[in-house]
Amino acid sequence: MEIFGAGGRPKAPSAPAGDALVRDGTDRSFMADVIEPSKTVPVLVDFWAPWCGPCRQLTPVIEAAVRAAKGAVRLVKINIDENPGIAGQLRIQSIPAVIAFQNGQPVDGFMGALPESQIKQFIARLSGAVDGEAVEDLIARAHEAMAAGDAGGAAQDFAQALQMDKDNADALAGLARLYLQSGDTDQARALIDSAPDAKKSHPAIAAVRASMELAGEVEGAEDLGAAQARAARAPKDPEAHFVLARSRLAAGDMAGCVDALLTSITLDREWNESAARQLLLRVFDASGPASELTKSGRRRLSSILFA
Repeated sequence: MEIFGAGGRPKAPSAPAGDALVRDGTDRSFMADVIEPSKTVPVLVDFWAPWCGPCRQLTPVIEAAVRAAKGAVRLVKINIDENPGIAGQLRIQSIPAVIAFQNGQPVDGFMGALPESQIKQFIARLSGAVDGEAVEDLIARAHEAMAAGDAGGAAQDFAQALQMDKDNADALAGLARLYLQSGDTDQARALIDSAPDAKKSHPAIAAVRASMELAGEVEGAEDLGAAQARAARAPKDPEAHFVLARSRLAAGDMAGCVDALLTSITLDREWNESAARQLLLRVFDASGPASELTKSGRRRLSSILFA
C-alpha cells in the first residue's frame, strides 16, 4: 500500500494539534502522525465516526489506557467521514476499528468496543510490557477485570502472573475463584491443592477454600421467594432470617446473606447454638479479610454483640 512507502514522497504536513500521546489525525497528516512515529514507538490508529455509538464507548476507554501506558504507545484518532482515504486503503469496513502500526507497517488490530482489560492487554502485548510487567500489576488488573465481569481478561492476567511466579498465592487463588464461579469446583480445588505448603494458609487461598466449603451450606436451601415471604410474615423470628440468609447465599447474593444473618443475630444471637454467627464468620472467610463486605460486616457484628 502506497501510504506506507517513503521513497520519493514530499515532506508530510505538520500534525494537528494534540498532546504527545493522544491526538486527532487526518489523511494528509498520516505520515507525520503515524508512520514516522511508529518507527520508534507503536502507534494505535482509532478509525471512528460521529454517528457510531460503539465508537463513543471505545474512545474514552482507549484514551485512558494509552495515557496509563505512559508513553509505551501513542493513539491517533481518524474520523473516517472527514478522512476516508486511509480507511479505504486499509479496507476498514466496520468501526470502531483500531489498527496498530510499528516500523511504518500495520501489525495488529481489533474491531468493536472491547472491555478495558482487553484493551490494556492489547497494549501490553504490542509494547512488550507484559514481559517486564510486575506480577502484582497483573494481579491487580485481573481483579479489576473480575469486578467488571470480564472473566476472560482476568483469567489471562492470572495465568500470565503464574507463568512469571508459579507459586504466587494471589494468582492461584484468583484463577481458582474463576473456576469456582464457572461451576468447575474440581479444577478450583486442584489449583488450591497445588499451592506449596508454605502458601496453603495464605489469606487468598484460605478464602477460596472457605468458598468451596460454603457450597455445602446451600444444599437444600429454600426457594428465595418463599424464604423472603416467610421472613416478611415473621420479622421477629431469627430462624426465618437464617433460612433467608441461606437462600440468598444459594442465589449468590453474599451481601444479602450477611444482612439476613445480622438480622437473625440481632433478634437472638444464641439461636440454634449461634448458627447465624457461625455461618456469618464462614461467609467472612470466603469473602476474604480485606473485602469491604467482611470489613463492614464485622463492624456491624461488633456493634450488635457489644451494644
